[in-house]
Amino acid sequence: MDRFLAMKIFSKVVETGSLARAGRELNISPPAVTRAIAGLEEAIGTRLLIRTTRKLTLTESGQRYIEDCRRILMDLEEAEAAAAGAFSQPTGTLTVSASVLFGRIYVLPILTEYLDLHPEVAARALLLDRVTNMVEEGIDVAVRIGHLPLSSLSAVRVGTVRRIVCGAPDYLERHGTPRTPQDVAAHRIVAATSVWTSPEWHFGKEQKTTVQVTPRLVCNTNEGAIEATVRGWGLTRVLSYQVAPLIAEGRLIPVLSDSEEEPLPIHIVHPEGRRVTAKVRAFVELASRRLRDNPLLDFR
Repeated sequence: MDRFLAMKIFSKVVETGSLARAGRELNISPPAVTRAIAGLEEAIGTRLLIRTTRKLTLTESGQRYIEDCRRILMDLEEAEAAAAGAFSQPTGTLTVSASVLFGRIYVLPILTEYLDLHPEVAARALLLDRVTNMVEEGIDVAVRIGHLPLSSLSAVRVGTVRRIVCGAPDYLERHGTPRTPQDVAAHRIVAATSVWTSPEWHFGKEQKTTVQVTPRLVCNTNEGAIEATVRGWGLTRVLSYQVAPLIAEGRLIPVLSDSEEEPLPIHIVHPEGRRVTAKVRAFVELASRRLRDNPLLDFR
């Protein structure tokens, strides 16, 4: 049995949570996946996975082993990349992660420009409204909005965005413009489940104010909440980049600008490792320039 291949299959099974899906992504048959896992368990002498008809669960030994597998496979990938010259010339597949709307508006244009500049590179764009685990999900570079926790990731700050409250001109004409944060409690509120985690809206930089709001309309995407707001149904609170074109066109109007919280930073992050591959370095350099030059992202 090829031990490295078995470890790769095991890692993919854990990542996808499915033997069949792991087989499809690795282009091998489900029986081959099952044999690889069984051979690995036999070689190690312990069970790694508990398999039921509904889900796969790591055993305690499996939880320890998957961490070692990922570290060993990453070391192997670095060694192969170094031998192939990937640290001097961008090659291979680059996986980039960002939130859905930010990725579509800002990251994809940079990524396609990057691919034009580096024909030896292919790319995967993972646009997800959740924080990804870069190591577990095989992500090379991520663009993240918000304050970063302490970690081993290397981070480059490229701008800031603001949380803003806005409404359509006809809505504000019919229902009035809120003058203080407390006024929003009397308005119809549109929210998105991707960002709606609390019934409280916070305002102010130095002097903090908290307002309890109850959304009458909750959408499962930011785009849905923004669309309902553009149609004049109520007020919503979003990140400034999400509605900047609509504000420029006069279709939405920001309110309570003097009561906004401190802006949120935007970072490009990637696992440090021992060496950064050329494909990652080239993308980070290009993306840093493009995002910092974008006036809507207010790099300071």
